[in-house]
Amino acid sequence: MFKKTIGLLVIILTLNSCVSKKLYQELDSKYHKLRASNSSLIKEKDNLLVSKKELIIDLEKLNTLFAELSAQKEILASEFTSLQSNYKNLDESYKLLASQSSKKLADQSQKNQQLLLELETKEQKMALESARLEELQNELNKRSKQISDLQTLIDAKEVQMQQLKNAISNALHNFEGKGLTVVHKNGKIYVSMENKLLFNSGSWAVGNEGKKAVIQLARVLAENADIHVLIEGHTDNDPYAGVTLIDNWDLSVKRATAIVRILKSNGVNPTQITAAGRSEFVPVNTNKTKEGKAKNRRIEIILAPNLDQISKLLNE
Repeated sequence: MFKKTIGLLVIILTLNSCVSKKLYQELDSKYHKLRASNSSLIKEKDNLLVSKKELIIDLEKLNTLFAELSAQKEILASEFTSLQSNYKNLDESYKLLASQSSKKLADQSQKNQQLLLELETKEQKMALESARLEELQNELNKRSKQISDLQTLIDAKEVQMQQLKNAISNALHNFEGKGLTVVHKNGKIYVSMENKLLFNSGSWAVGNEGKKAVIQLARVLAENADIHVLIEGHTDNDPYAGVTLIDNWDLSVKRATAIVRILKSNGVNPTQITAAGRSEFVPVNTNKTKEGKAKNRRIEIILAPNLDQISKLLNE
């Protein structure tokens, strides 16, 4: 049995270089798709903020138009009242002139008819303006409710992410000062774990202390099924010195998938999780110092809210 096992290991080591390249190509293709998906989510959020600004601008324009029409309506009402007064005065004059010449009577009658026509025209304009004002008021109410609903959803997502950040910080407080940070920015939560907490040099096997931290995080994420989880592996710019993998791309992907497996095995829905390798190309510090390289060797766990409800509201 022992000899068979040794033979199998020899075969595996012989075929390793081909398998690694195929694995790299598959993971690299998946990474580019996932990166495009992540960019799309960021763009979708930016589009949502732009839509909100446009709705606010439309609301301000409608409020301005409503105020202008209200002022016009008041002017028309004043003119209507003045015409009514003039008509009353002329009607009284007409009665006084009833005994005068037929020509003067005819002139007065014509003036009365003209005033009645003007009154009718003003009444029609007032009716049209009233209908238009009512239509604008309904539109204002609709836009205001849409903006209010959108803001409520955005606020709720922000509160949810802040609560999630607090829960993660509480769950991982024992690992503070050990290469772990939790930051809430741009509507997302960034959990960064340096390799000194997770991996030995050139390895993708998670150590006991790092596994405890990831399991603690998994318990929180398992209770938040609508959160998107992106796992990014990062390295410094030192070339990979081992023989099992090809380069830092392979290493960063292997480390990301190692974290994914721990999350999955501890209750996190795999449909929530995405793994990606970024190699040495997204550093957070200089690679010219030992300390800077240590900062760059890390796992970034990026948590983003589900924006389906906001998208649905904007498409209504």
